[in-house]
Amino acid sequence: MPLEAGLLEILACPACHAPLKVQDTELICTGQDCGLAYPVRDGIPVLLVDEARNPA
Repeated sequence: MPLEAGLLEILACPACHAPLKVQDTELICTGQDCGLAYPVRDGIPVLLVDEARNPA
């Protein structure tokens, strides 16, 4: 997933505002109580809580 280098540094989870990390084709929230997984479609992060997958 080719995201610009500086983009990941400024993105945050819209639900809890914690930083995000890249995992496969998703951006995973690093917040301990959150952990939502946001999809990346065609190289564009979809940071909508309604589109996020709940932690397993």
